[in-house]
Amino acid sequence: MKQRLMTPGPSPVPEETLLELAKPVTYHRSAQFRQLLGEVLEDLKYVYCTRNSIAVLTASGTGGMEAAVANCLPPGSKAIVGVAGKFGERWRNIAKAFGVEVISVAVPYGQAVQPEQIEQALKQHPDAAAVCATLSETSTGVRHDIRAFGEIITRTNALFLVDGISGLGVAECRTDDWHIDLCITGSQKALMLPPGLSFVSVSDKAWQRIDQNSPSRVFYFDLRKYRDSLKTNDTPFTPANTLLRALSVSLKKLRAEGIENVWARHARMAAACRAGVQALGLELFAAQPIDGLTVVKTPEGIDGVALVSKLEKQYGIRIAGGQDPLKGKIFRIAHMGYMDQFDVLAALAALEMVLLEMGYTLTPGSSVAAAQQVLVQQVRTAQMV
Repeated sequence: MKQRLMTPGPSPVPEETLLELAKPVTYHRSAQFRQLLGEVLEDLKYVYCTRNSIAVLTASGTGGMEAAVANCLPPGSKAIVGVAGKFGERWRNIAKAFGVEVISVAVPYGQAVQPEQIEQALKQHPDAAAVCATLSETSTGVRHDIRAFGEIITRTNALFLVDGISGLGVAECRTDDWHIDLCITGSQKALMLPPGLSFVSVSDKAWQRIDQNSPSRVFYFDLRKYRDSLKTNDTPFTPANTLLRALSVSLKKLRAEGIENVWARHARMAAACRAGVQALGLELFAAQPIDGLTVVKTPEGIDGVALVSKLEKQYGIRIAGGQDPLKGKIFRIAHMGYMDQFDVLAALAALEMVLLEMGYTLTPGSSVAAAQQVLVQQVRTAQMV
Protein backbone atom coordinates (compact mmCIF):
# COMPACT_ATOMS: atom_id res chain seq x y z
CA MET A 1 0.00 0.00 0.00
CA LYS A 2 1.35 3.39 -1.02
CA GLN A 3 1.84 5.78 1.88
CA ARG A 4 0.80 9.41 1.49
CA LEU A 5 2.16 11.83 4.09
CA MET A 6 -0.41 14.60 4.47
CA THR A 7 0.49 15.96 7.88
CA PRO A 8 1.26 19.66 8.46
CA GLY A 9 4.91 18.82 8.98
CA PRO A 10 6.89 16.98 8.10
CA SER A 11 5.75 17.10 4.51
CA PRO A 12 6.75 14.85 1.59
CA VAL A 13 10.23 15.21 0.12
CA PRO A 14 10.84 15.07 -3.67
CA GLU A 15 12.61 11.98 -4.96
CA GLU A 16 15.55 13.95 -6.36
CA THR A 17 16.02 15.60 -2.97
CA LEU A 18 16.01 12.21 -1.24
CA LEU A 19 18.63 10.97 -3.68
CA GLU A 20 20.85 13.91 -2.76
CA LEU A 21 20.57 12.89 0.88
CA ALA A 22 21.84 9.42 -0.03
CA LYS A 23 25.20 10.74 -1.30
CA PRO A 24 28.34 10.54 0.84
CA VAL A 25 28.89 13.14 3.53
CA THR A 26 31.25 15.95 2.54
CA TYR A 27 33.41 18.36 4.55
CA HIS A 28 31.74 21.62 5.56
CA ARG A 29 34.85 23.77 5.93
CA SER A 30 35.61 23.93 2.25
CA ALA A 31 35.25 26.18 -0.76
CA GLN A 32 32.63 23.81 -2.17
CA PHE A 33 30.43 24.18 0.92
CA ARG A 34 30.77 27.95 0.95
CA GLN A 35 29.67 28.06 -2.68
CA LEU A 36 26.73 25.80 -1.91
CA LEU A 37 25.66 27.89 1.09
CA GLY A 38 25.88 31.06 -0.99
CA GLU A 39 23.54 29.57 -3.59
CA VAL A 40 21.13 28.30 -0.93
CA LEU A 41 20.99 31.72 0.73
CA GLU A 42 20.17 33.44 -2.56
CA ASP A 43 17.41 30.93 -3.28
CA LEU A 44 16.05 31.36 0.25
CA LYS A 45 15.92 35.12 -0.26
CA TYR A 46 13.82 34.47 -3.36
CA VAL A 47 11.34 32.36 -1.39
CA TYR A 48 11.32 34.89 1.47
CA CYS A 49 10.92 37.82 -0.94
CA THR A 50 13.70 39.62 0.91
CA ARG A 51 17.06 41.29 0.50
CA ASN A 52 17.80 40.80 4.21
CA SER A 53 20.46 38.46 5.53
CA ILE A 54 19.30 34.98 6.54
CA ALA A 55 20.82 32.94 9.34
CA VAL A 56 20.81 29.16 8.87
CA LEU A 57 20.44 27.26 12.16
CA THR A 58 20.78 23.52 12.70
CA ALA A 59 17.55 23.35 14.71
CA SER A 60 13.82 22.99 14.32
CA GLY A 61 11.70 26.06 13.68
CA THR A 62 11.32 26.54 17.42
CA GLY A 63 15.07 27.14 17.59
CA GLY A 64 14.64 30.01 15.15
CA MET A 65 11.85 31.47 17.27
CA GLU A 66 14.01 31.23 20.38
CA ALA A 67 16.91 32.91 18.57
CA ALA A 68 14.62 35.77 17.55
CA VAL A 69 13.41 36.37 21.10
CA ALA A 70 16.78 35.88 22.78
CA ASN A 71 18.58 38.30 20.47
CA CYS A 72 15.93 41.02 20.23
CA LEU A 73 14.16 41.13 23.59
CA PRO A 74 16.20 41.76 26.74
CA PRO A 75 14.78 40.74 30.15
CA GLY A 76 12.14 43.16 31.33
CA SER A 77 11.23 44.33 27.84
CA LYS A 78 7.66 44.00 26.61
CA ALA A 79 6.28 41.98 23.70
CA ILE A 80 2.77 41.89 22.26
CA VAL A 81 1.96 38.32 21.23
CA GLY A 82 -0.91 37.26 19.00
CA VAL A 83 -2.31 33.98 20.34
CA ALA A 84 -4.74 32.00 18.20
CA GLY A 85 -3.51 28.48 18.90
CA LYS A 86 -0.65 26.30 20.02
CA PHE A 87 2.06 28.13 18.08
CA GLY A 88 1.02 31.58 19.20
CA GLU A 89 1.28 30.10 22.67
CA ARG A 90 4.80 28.99 21.77
CA TRP A 91 5.81 32.60 21.08
CA ARG A 92 4.36 33.50 24.48
CA ASN A 93 6.14 30.70 26.31
CA ILE A 94 9.53 31.45 24.74
CA ALA A 95 9.22 35.12 25.60
CA LYS A 96 8.35 34.30 29.22
CA ALA A 97 11.32 31.93 29.44
CA PHE A 98 13.62 34.85 28.61
CA GLY A 99 12.10 37.19 31.15
CA VAL A 100 10.04 39.20 28.68
CA GLU A 101 6.76 40.76 29.81
CA VAL A 102 4.08 39.34 27.52
CA ILE A 103 0.95 41.19 26.46
CA SER A 104 -1.28 38.49 25.01
CA VAL A 105 -3.77 39.35 22.29
CA ALA A 106 -5.75 36.13 22.40
CA VAL A 107 -8.71 34.85 20.41
CA PRO A 108 -10.62 31.55 20.60
CA TYR A 109 -9.16 28.58 18.71
CA GLY A 110 -10.35 28.71 15.11
CA GLN A 111 -10.43 32.50 15.01
CA ALA A 112 -7.72 34.89 13.81
CA VAL A 113 -6.21 37.85 15.63
CA GLN A 114 -7.41 40.93 13.78
CA PRO A 115 -5.22 43.90 12.75
CA GLU A 116 -7.27 46.31 14.85
CA GLN A 117 -6.51 44.20 17.93
CA ILE A 118 -2.78 44.58 17.27
CA GLU A 119 -3.21 48.30 16.67
CA GLN A 120 -5.12 48.71 19.94
CA ALA A 121 -2.49 46.76 21.89
CA LEU A 122 0.26 48.98 20.50
CA LYS A 123 -1.67 52.10 21.52
CA GLN A 124 -2.06 50.71 25.03
CA HIS A 125 1.59 49.63 25.18
CA PRO A 126 3.65 52.13 23.15
CA ASP A 127 6.78 50.86 24.90
CA ALA A 128 6.42 47.37 23.39
CA ALA A 129 9.74 46.23 21.96
CA ALA A 130 8.20 43.71 19.56
CA VAL A 131 5.05 42.17 18.20
CA CYS A 132 5.13 38.39 17.68
CA ALA A 133 2.70 36.86 15.19
CA THR A 134 2.07 33.61 13.34
CA LEU A 135 1.51 33.51 9.58
CA SER A 136 -0.01 30.01 9.64
CA GLU A 137 -1.42 28.80 12.96
CA THR A 138 -1.00 25.12 12.10
CA SER A 139 -2.88 23.85 15.13
CA THR A 140 -6.13 25.41 13.89
CA GLY A 141 -5.52 26.15 10.20
CA VAL A 142 -5.86 29.91 10.68
CA ARG A 143 -4.09 32.47 8.49
CA HIS A 144 -3.17 35.85 9.92
CA ASP A 145 -3.12 39.06 7.92
CA ILE A 146 0.61 39.61 8.28
CA ARG A 147 0.62 42.34 5.66
CA ALA A 148 -1.90 44.41 7.63
CA PHE A 149 -0.02 43.73 10.88
CA GLY A 150 3.19 44.96 9.28
CA GLU A 151 1.65 48.21 8.05
CA ILE A 152 0.56 48.97 11.61
CA ILE A 153 3.75 47.91 13.36
CA THR A 154 6.15 49.72 11.02
CA ARG A 155 4.77 53.05 12.26
CA THR A 156 6.10 52.23 15.73
CA ASN A 157 9.47 51.39 17.28
CA ALA A 158 8.45 47.76 17.81
CA LEU A 159 10.08 44.96 15.87
CA PHE A 160 7.83 42.57 13.94
CA LEU A 161 8.66 38.90 14.60
CA VAL A 162 6.82 36.37 12.43
CA ASP A 163 6.57 32.60 12.72
CA GLY A 164 6.41 31.62 9.05
CA ILE A 165 7.31 28.00 9.73
CA SER A 166 4.30 26.38 8.08
CA GLY A 167 3.27 29.36 5.95
CA LEU A 168 6.34 30.55 4.06
CA GLY A 169 6.30 28.99 0.61
CA VAL A 170 2.60 28.13 1.00
CA ALA A 171 0.87 31.50 0.97
CA GLU A 172 1.97 34.94 -0.08
CA CYS A 173 4.52 36.34 2.34
CA ARG A 174 6.61 39.31 1.21
CA THR A 175 9.09 39.82 4.01
CA ASP A 176 10.45 43.20 2.98
CA ASP A 177 7.28 44.76 1.56
CA TRP A 178 5.29 43.67 4.63
CA HIS A 179 7.86 45.15 7.06
CA ILE A 180 8.75 41.86 8.76
CA ASP A 181 11.88 42.31 10.85
CA LEU A 182 12.54 38.67 11.71
CA CYS A 183 10.85 35.88 9.78
CA ILE A 184 11.41 32.27 10.80
CA THR A 185 10.75 29.12 8.84
CA GLY A 186 11.72 25.46 9.05
CA SER A 187 12.93 22.93 6.53
CA GLN A 188 10.18 20.33 6.92
CA LYS A 189 7.17 22.24 5.57
CA ALA A 190 6.90 23.97 2.19
CA LEU A 191 10.68 23.79 1.65
CA MET A 192 10.29 20.04 1.06
CA LEU A 193 13.05 18.70 3.28
CA PRO A 194 13.26 16.56 6.43
CA PRO A 195 13.28 18.38 9.79
CA GLY A 196 16.55 19.78 11.06
CA LEU A 197 17.06 23.29 9.70
CA SER A 198 15.66 26.64 10.75
CA PHE A 199 16.06 29.95 8.93
CA VAL A 200 15.82 33.47 10.31
CA SER A 201 15.76 36.55 8.09
CA VAL A 202 16.87 39.71 9.88
CA SER A 203 16.14 43.30 8.83
CA ASP A 204 18.45 46.29 9.30
CA LYS A 205 16.07 47.60 11.98
CA ALA A 206 16.39 44.30 13.84
CA TRP A 207 20.18 44.23 13.56
CA GLN A 208 20.35 47.68 15.13
CA ARG A 209 18.27 46.43 18.04
CA ILE A 210 20.32 43.24 18.36
CA ASP A 211 23.57 45.21 18.48
CA GLN A 212 22.14 47.33 21.31
CA ASN A 213 21.32 44.22 23.35
CA SER A 214 24.71 43.29 24.78
CA PRO A 215 26.03 41.15 26.20
CA SER A 216 24.24 38.29 24.52
CA ARG A 217 22.37 35.77 26.70
CA VAL A 218 22.90 32.96 24.22
CA PHE A 219 25.89 31.27 22.65
CA TYR A 220 24.77 28.91 19.89
CA PHE A 221 21.78 31.10 18.98
CA ASP A 222 23.74 34.38 18.95
CA LEU A 223 22.67 35.76 15.57
CA ARG A 224 25.66 38.10 15.46
CA LYS A 225 27.93 35.08 15.11
CA TYR A 226 25.91 33.99 12.07
CA ARG A 227 26.05 37.47 10.57
CA ASP A 228 29.85 37.48 10.90
CA SER A 229 30.12 34.07 9.22
CA LEU A 230 27.79 35.09 6.39
CA LYS A 231 30.44 37.54 5.20
CA THR A 232 32.28 34.51 3.79
CA ASN A 233 29.21 32.29 3.18
CA ASP A 234 30.02 30.18 6.19
CA THR A 235 28.48 29.14 9.51
CA PRO A 236 29.85 29.69 13.03
CA PHE A 237 29.17 26.10 14.07
CA THR A 238 28.94 22.72 12.36
CA PRO A 239 26.07 22.92 9.87
CA ALA A 240 23.78 20.11 8.76
CA ASN A 241 25.60 20.17 5.45
CA THR A 242 23.87 17.11 4.00
CA LEU A 243 20.49 18.76 4.59
CA LEU A 244 21.73 21.99 3.03
CA ARG A 245 22.90 20.13 -0.05
CA ALA A 246 19.49 18.50 -0.37
CA LEU A 247 17.77 21.82 0.30
CA SER A 248 19.54 23.24 -2.72
CA VAL A 249 17.67 20.73 -4.87
CA SER A 250 14.27 21.54 -3.39
CA LEU A 251 14.85 25.28 -3.65
CA LYS A 252 15.75 24.94 -7.32
CA LYS A 253 12.38 23.22 -7.84
CA LEU A 254 10.61 26.14 -6.19
CA ARG A 255 12.50 28.67 -8.28
CA ALA A 256 11.73 26.76 -11.46
CA GLU A 257 8.02 26.74 -10.62
CA GLY A 258 8.05 30.40 -9.60
CA ILE A 259 7.05 31.52 -6.12
CA GLU A 260 3.76 33.09 -7.23
CA ASN A 261 2.88 29.87 -9.05
CA VAL A 262 3.76 27.95 -5.87
CA TRP A 263 1.31 30.11 -3.92
CA ALA A 264 -1.33 29.57 -6.60
CA ARG A 265 -0.84 25.78 -6.54
CA HIS A 266 -1.42 25.70 -2.82
CA ALA A 267 -4.51 27.88 -3.22
CA ARG A 268 -5.93 25.45 -5.79
CA MET A 269 -5.37 22.43 -3.57
CA ALA A 270 -6.86 24.23 -0.59
CA ALA A 271 -9.98 25.33 -2.50
CA ALA A 272 -10.52 21.80 -3.80
CA CYS A 273 -10.07 20.20 -0.38
CA ARG A 274 -12.42 22.64 1.32
CA ALA A 275 -15.07 22.11 -1.34
CA GLY A 276 -14.68 18.36 -0.94
CA VAL A 277 -15.15 18.21 2.82
CA GLN A 278 -18.02 20.69 2.73
CA ALA A 279 -19.77 18.53 0.11
CA LEU A 280 -19.84 15.82 2.78
CA GLY A 281 -21.66 18.13 5.15
CA LEU A 282 -18.55 18.65 7.25
CA GLU A 283 -17.70 22.02 8.80
CA LEU A 284 -14.41 23.87 8.43
CA PHE A 285 -12.77 24.88 11.70
CA ALA A 286 -10.72 27.94 10.69
CA ALA A 287 -12.64 31.16 10.14
CA GLN A 288 -9.76 32.59 8.09
CA PRO A 289 -7.98 29.54 6.61
CA ILE A 290 -4.41 29.20 5.38
CA ASP A 291 -3.81 27.33 2.12
CA GLY A 292 -1.36 24.79 3.56
CA LEU A 293 -3.94 22.65 5.30
CA THR A 294 -7.66 22.09 5.68
CA VAL A 295 -8.88 21.74 9.25
CA VAL A 296 -12.24 20.05 9.71
CA LYS A 297 -14.52 19.63 12.71
CA THR A 298 -15.03 15.96 13.53
CA PRO A 299 -18.74 15.21 12.94
CA GLU A 300 -20.89 14.32 15.93
CA GLY A 301 -20.86 10.64 16.73
CA ILE A 302 -17.50 10.01 15.05
CA ASP A 303 -14.36 9.15 17.03
CA GLY A 304 -11.84 11.65 15.68
CA VAL A 305 -8.81 9.74 16.93
CA ALA A 306 -10.05 6.51 15.36
CA LEU A 307 -10.78 8.31 12.07
CA VAL A 308 -7.17 9.49 11.75
CA SER A 309 -5.88 6.02 12.65
CA LYS A 310 -8.11 4.22 10.14
CA LEU A 311 -7.08 6.53 7.30
CA GLU A 312 -3.46 5.57 7.84
CA LYS A 313 -3.81 1.87 8.62
CA GLN A 314 -6.39 1.05 5.94
CA TYR A 315 -5.54 3.47 3.13
CA GLY A 316 -2.03 4.81 3.78
CA ILE A 317 -3.25 8.40 4.17
CA ARG A 318 -1.45 9.97 7.14
CA ILE A 319 -3.20 13.14 8.29
CA ALA A 320 -3.09 14.82 11.71
CA GLY A 321 -5.61 15.11 14.49
CA GLY A 322 -6.17 17.96 16.87
CA GLN A 323 -3.71 18.87 19.61
CA ASP A 324 -4.31 19.35 23.33
CA PRO A 325 -7.91 20.63 23.85
CA LEU A 326 -8.74 19.93 20.20
CA LYS A 327 -7.75 16.26 20.32
CA GLY A 328 -10.48 14.19 18.69
CA LYS A 329 -12.47 17.33 17.87
CA ILE A 330 -10.79 18.22 14.57
CA PHE A 331 -8.67 16.58 11.89
CA ARG A 332 -6.11 18.29 9.69
CA ILE A 333 -5.45 17.41 6.05
CA ALA A 334 -2.25 19.07 4.89
CA HIS A 335 -1.53 19.97 1.28
CA MET A 336 1.78 21.80 1.44
CA GLY A 337 5.09 21.40 -0.31
CA TYR A 338 5.60 18.42 -2.60
CA MET A 339 1.92 17.72 -3.30
CA ASP A 340 -0.57 18.15 -6.11
CA GLN A 341 -4.31 17.94 -6.70
CA PHE A 342 -4.29 14.16 -7.02
CA ASP A 343 -3.00 13.79 -3.46
CA VAL A 344 -6.00 15.84 -2.34
CA LEU A 345 -8.42 13.71 -4.37
CA ALA A 346 -6.93 10.54 -2.91
CA ALA A 347 -7.30 11.87 0.64
CA LEU A 348 -10.93 12.82 0.05
CA ALA A 349 -11.75 9.41 -1.44
CA ALA A 350 -10.20 7.65 1.56
CA LEU A 351 -11.98 9.99 3.97
CA GLU A 352 -15.31 9.04 2.41
CA MET A 353 -14.63 5.34 2.81
CA VAL A 354 -13.60 5.67 6.45
CA LEU A 355 -16.59 7.85 7.31
CA LEU A 356 -18.95 5.36 5.64
CA GLU A 357 -17.39 2.53 7.64
CA MET A 358 -17.85 4.55 10.84
CA GLY A 359 -21.55 5.06 10.16
CA TYR A 360 -21.55 8.59 8.77
CA THR A 361 -24.17 9.18 6.08
CA LEU A 362 -22.83 10.47 2.77
CA THR A 363 -23.13 9.98 -0.97
CA PRO A 364 -20.02 8.13 -2.20
CA GLY A 365 -17.98 10.22 -4.61
CA SER A 366 -19.57 13.53 -3.62
CA SER A 367 -16.44 15.04 -2.09
CA VAL A 368 -14.23 13.99 -4.99
CA ALA A 369 -16.73 15.37 -7.50
CA ALA A 370 -16.93 18.70 -5.69
CA ALA A 371 -13.14 18.98 -5.56
CA GLN A 372 -12.85 18.09 -9.25
CA GLN A 373 -15.37 20.76 -10.16
CA VAL A 374 -13.28 23.37 -8.38
CA LEU A 375 -10.08 22.21 -10.08
CA VAL A 376 -11.66 22.10 -13.54
CA GLN A 377 -13.17 25.55 -13.11
CA GLN A 378 -9.78 26.94 -12.09
CA VAL A 379 -8.20 25.44 -15.22
CA ARG A 380 -10.89 27.01 -17.40
CA THR A 381 -10.44 30.35 -15.72
CA ALA A 382 -6.68 30.20 -16.22
CA GLN A 383 -7.12 29.35 -19.91
CA MET A 384 -9.35 32.40 -20.39
CA VAL A 385 -6.79 34.80 -18.93
